[in-house]
Amino acid sequence: MKRRFNTAGPCRPDWHYMIPAERRLKEAPSLVEQRGYFVVHAPRQTGKTTALRSLAARLTEAGHYAALLFSCEAGEAAGDDYGAAEQLVVADMARKAESALPPELRPPEPPPAPPGSVLGGMLAAWARRCPRPLVLMFDEIDSLRGQSLISVLRQLRSGYAERPHAFPSSVILCGMRDVRDYKAASGGDPERLGTASPFNIKLESVRVGDFTREELGELYAQHTEDTGQVFTEEGVSRAWEATAGQPWLVNALGREIVEKMAVPAAEPIEGKHVQIARERLILARATHLDSLAHRLVEPRVRRVIEPVLAGTYEGGGDSYEDDLSYARDLGLVASDRPLRIANPIYREVVARVLSSAVEDRIPAEPSRFLLPDGRLAWRRLLRAFAAFWSEHGEILSAGVPYPEVAPQLVLMAFLQRVVNGGGTIDREYGVGRGRIDLLVRFPYRKADGAPALQRRAMELKAWRRGERDPLRRGLAQLDEYLARLRLRRGTLVVFDARDRLAARRPRFEQATTPAGRDATVLRA
Repeated sequence: MKRRFNTAGPCRPDWHYMIPAERRLKEAPSLVEQRGYFVVHAPRQTGKTTALRSLAARLTEAGHYAALLFSCEAGEAAGDDYGAAEQLVVADMARKAESALPPELRPPEPPPAPPGSVLGGMLAAWARRCPRPLVLMFDEIDSLRGQSLISVLRQLRSGYAERPHAFPSSVILCGMRDVRDYKAASGGDPERLGTASPFNIKLESVRVGDFTREELGELYAQHTEDTGQVFTEEGVSRAWEATAGQPWLVNALGREIVEKMAVPAAEPIEGKHVQIARERLILARATHLDSLAHRLVEPRVRRVIEPVLAGTYEGGGDSYEDDLSYARDLGLVASDRPLRIANPIYREVVARVLSSAVEDRIPAEPSRFLLPDGRLAWRRLLRAFAAFWSEHGEILSAGVPYPEVAPQLVLMAFLQRVVNGGGTIDREYGVGRGRIDLLVRFPYRKADGAPALQRRAMELKAWRRGERDPLRRGLAQLDEYLARLRLRRGTLVVFDARDRLAARRPRFEQATTPAGRDATVLRA
């Protein structure tokens, strides 16, 4: 059976291309040796379960521990019924032990105990009977909610001091979020967990990170080794730019190119293939991307993402830091500074999801904006948007879930509707600088039939109440953007958000940037 790129469930080295699992959790063996109770967390489909499954197998096979990975996911259905939840967790533990451990290392039947102590009683009985120290890995721990989660955590904390002879030697809690006292365990309401931490015995939190640039290349090189089909250096670089190493995206791009686009094995995989696959993934909105998109309406996520998009993030406050940690745990924003959407594919999905309802209501037909040679009629497009905004902008903005960036999202929806005929839009959000940069790229053919690429750059600004006219600063920022792109002219759009009730007719101005570049200014 040939190996493939995996986008569903844990990886197996004989089935899938994969980075060696032991490299994904280098710290874990040492923490187990210290008899640590610790947390492993990362966004969904990052490789947590694959890494823990491999760790459990290695620990057991070495003969020093009885290590078992099992899931708490079934307990989610129990809600706050902690008695039912722990029974479901114990049942999955026993089932997984049947297939993963030899008989002498398997758990006994749970001793009689009242609800809320069944799990702890079984773990104590198992530890006393087992000839090796127990290492237990609670996968999907944050599937448990409210009182059910509290009950499990407190039973673990209660037996902690009796390890390793009368309780598991080491426990790993694995989920999407860090524990951080599990204050978000009940839908983000800290009050439901009280003031005391139910898991203050945590030794450390370990995050499973994204792939490095080298690991991405290593994964794609495995495909080359198996099939002879080469990922060119340009192709690898484009994949890195698009994914920033997010494991599911890296595999999804590879699978899209190799299996769905079915690029012939004799043909090397180049940047153009990656670009097509990237756009196909965004349009398809696979389950992974769709689950992230649904998070955008959560108030905690919106409080982070909206100022990131608007470029108005200034930070500060414990509540905001909790929201930011939550957004990072979800994988929506990068784990390091500067604050930004985690990768270009997520950035594109976020913008399209938030503007999709508007795009569906835009009557603009892409063919209206094409010149005879296939280029975009840029001035015609800008005039059409100005007329559209004058008639429909305020009404459409009112229906956008992120009001702080509603005008910008309406413009992006209009552009997307037009370039869907064959072009792309690259987006950058200037955190703390109050701007959004857009680069519209549209392929066409020259008179001699040679392929060419039209590029048009835009800077989007909002003039908010109490602020000065952003024209001067906007022209300077547009200058920087144009210099980076090596373009001689660009467009600055200034949305007047000082008084949404005041009707203002869009108007155009011509201006010059500080470096002498031509700029078309649209005030809307």
